[in-house]
Amino acid sequence: MSKTIAAVATGNSAAGIGVIRISGDDAIAIADKVFKPLDGTPLTEVKGYTAKYGNVITDGEAFDNAIALIFREPRSYTGENVVEISVHGGIFIVEKTLQSVFSAGAIPAEAGEFTKRAFLNGKLDLTQAESVAELISAQGQEAAKASFNLLQGSLSNKINKILDSLIDCSATMAAWVDYPDEEIPELSDESLNETLLTARNSLSDLIKNYESGIVMTQGIDTAIVGKPNVGKSTLMNMLSGEEKSIVTHIEGTTRDVVEGSVKLGNLVLHLSDTAGIRESDNIVEAIGIKRAKEKIDTASLVLAVFDSSSPLSTEDRGLISKCSGKQSVAVINKSDLDAKLDISEIEKAFEHVVYISAKQGDGAEALEKEIKNLLGVNGFDSSQPLLANQRQKNCVVNALAHINSAIEGAQMGITFDAINVMIDSAVDELLSLTGKKATEEVVNNIFSRFCVGK
Repeated sequence: MSKTIAAVATGNSAAGIGVIRISGDDAIAIADKVFKPLDGTPLTEVKGYTAKYGNVITDGEAFDNAIALIFREPRSYTGENVVEISVHGGIFIVEKTLQSVFSAGAIPAEAGEFTKRAFLNGKLDLTQAESVAELISAQGQEAAKASFNLLQGSLSNKINKILDSLIDCSATMAAWVDYPDEEIPELSDESLNETLLTARNSLSDLIKNYESGIVMTQGIDTAIVGKPNVGKSTLMNMLSGEEKSIVTHIEGTTRDVVEGSVKLGNLVLHLSDTAGIRESDNIVEAIGIKRAKEKIDTASLVLAVFDSSSPLSTEDRGLISKCSGKQSVAVINKSDLDAKLDISEIEKAFEHVVYISAKQGDGAEALEKEIKNLLGVNGFDSSQPLLANQRQKNCVVNALAHINSAIEGAQMGITFDAINVMIDSAVDELLSLTGKKATEEVVNNIFSRFCVGK
């Protein structure tokens, strides 16, 4: 008998409604103690997939109008009895309703416990469960689409197809090795090779698309760097659509890193506007400059900004050198002014160069195009199966290593029982990916990163 848990499923702020979710064997009986339908029907007698309008009460006194949605096991999100009580979304009302539910016998849900129960009850596998967290945190259209497709089973289906072929191959080899006197057809070398190569290609495709998938779904850490007054803060404000950074004609206005996430087309950039890089005796400014240089080293993408209306300076040349070997785009700003910049050195140092006028708000589309070209995400397709995190990638990388060993072993002519060990190892990794053989520690770690109400 599972303990009945409860939590607020909506945000911790005033809103139109607030939802308290209750799940477990006694969910309906507990909700019946704190919610009374206006038609007088006890919730314990209400069919699943039914909504009732009534009042929430505590100590026999009604304190809000509410709606209760009843879901009976196993046809619910968690696979258990579930009741969701929607009250007016004031923080006090929501909290009072939750406390009433606890007083009636429920216990507080742990982080991710509702989705964990859905996983444990077979309502979704581990890749689908992880996609729930990705969908909640999605910051752009591509992230939301990709996460939803994972929730619908796009990755699960692909992995299960690979698993079916490997398990069938393994079973045939095992039967032939273990029962040599039976009339069991031997697996042909051609059939074995085709199965292994197909699995290798499918797993390789997942790994190959991992980085672009992460960029498009989680965004990319991006540093805006350059000497003072080239327009870094203006660029930051242009991309964010608000004045995150202070803009003046005075050099050294930005003393520290200003951060914010923005959408550039369907890209999400986690931007850092940094202090202008130059020599400075000012202690505070010098600290900001040091942090700016550190950002160049740690950011996944660097937007190196240059002033089109000024000749190339010593600071510009230092920036060019600092960006060598980094994923970077040269952003030639102030294209609306008379050009005085000799860009030959810049074009020689940077494969990707774009001209903009941050002040006029021109050049965002060109910048998006260059960034996508640099990151190789122009052909990104969010409808295709994607690996959502490092855990999933590690499982696939390990499975691929075992498949490659099996292919090499088959080419060398080693025995089927030895090859079967390698295939079984690959199968174990893929079962861990979907959660069918995941350890309790892995499962607990995954759901601990969820919000409490999910």
